[in-house]
Amino acid sequence: MLFKSQITFRFKDTTANAKSVLSVLGACVKSGDEIELICDGVDEEEAMNFLVKEIESGLGE
Repeated sequence: MLFKSQITFRFKDTTANAKSVLSVLGACVKSGDEIELICDGVDEEEAMNFLVKEIESGLGE
């Protein structure tokens, strides 16, 4: 794993583990939807910065 922190996100009424592909897919987030990222742990700031950068760059698409 890239980060030790717990990384979750909120979408509508759902909170999901962002490190789990099944959780991410199960949340049914679509392009253009707004989510809230939550990072909690020893490297939370690094994790948040990385996630924001990746999302803003289109996640490699």
